[in-house]
Amino acid sequence: MESTDMNQQIAFIGLGVMGGPMAANLAREGYAVKAWNRTPNRPGVEVAAEAGVTVVSSIREAVASADVIFSCVSDVPDVKEVLLGTGGVAESARPGTLVIDTSTIGPEAAREIGTQLQQHNLRFLDAPISGGDIGAKNGTLTIMVGGEAKDFEESKPLLEVLGKTIRLCGPMGSGQAVKLCNQVLGAVHAVALCEAMQLAQQQDIDPNLIVEVCSTGAAGSWALSNLGPKIAASDFQPGFMIKHILKDLRLVQETLNSSPQELPGVELADRLFKMVQEFDSGKGGEQGTQAMIRAYRKS
Repeated sequence: MESTDMNQQIAFIGLGVMGGPMAANLAREGYAVKAWNRTPNRPGVEVAAEAGVTVVSSIREAVASADVIFSCVSDVPDVKEVLLGTGGVAESARPGTLVIDTSTIGPEAAREIGTQLQQHNLRFLDAPISGGDIGAKNGTLTIMVGGEAKDFEESKPLLEVLGKTIRLCGPMGSGQAVKLCNQVLGAVHAVALCEAMQLAQQQDIDPNLIVEVCSTGAAGSWALSNLGPKIAASDFQPGFMIKHILKDLRLVQETLNSSPQELPGVELADRLFKMVQEFDSGKGGEQGTQAMIRAYRKS
């Protein structure tokens, strides 16, 4: 691990399923963390507060004295609002502050936002994450970073609190580019997982046996090991919501708009996730990605 400056002041914007545990891990490591969440009284806010994070009522209060600012929110408009909007980071942070956005927003938006932050004399890394709520809680996330090498080196002690695999992927936007490839893998793995579970059920095989046996061979994957048991138990509580993977697949498709390339696996995963999103009077998207199995069960 890099040498660590424990006197750094950290701000964390967004205390959701991922952001709450991430901010908590930074506080447990001994950093002074001030955080803000758009919606108070959410579980992630409580997780962070219990770990010693100071939860404040405005972005301005969170970032005014920060050396490094993390953001972890849902989509491109959300990131623009908290970083560039009225009362946001660009207006409130000190010149030279390093801003690290861990949201998934695609490379084009990352470059646009990063360029605008630079015009406010702020530094920027796009640093999308993978590993689900499990990785966020355990500090074992994969973190894909785009930006200047010197900013990456400065951020490493903090990122090493949050993740296990941390890689500088290239200039600004490159972390997002790698993350979209990651989301293609995750989405299409979900299709394979659900179809294997359906085939097991049709043959009167315990789905947990598929997890135990197939995880050890060439078909093993994070999805099988971590989401397979949830499918077997019909546990659809979200570690990563369907509405969020659908947003990421939208970004993949937007990235391909200028290319003749087609990704039929992505199109299939997108269609199956959208089917589940329509369940429960349109609230199916609040469930975890393992709930794709409901598209096969038709309910």
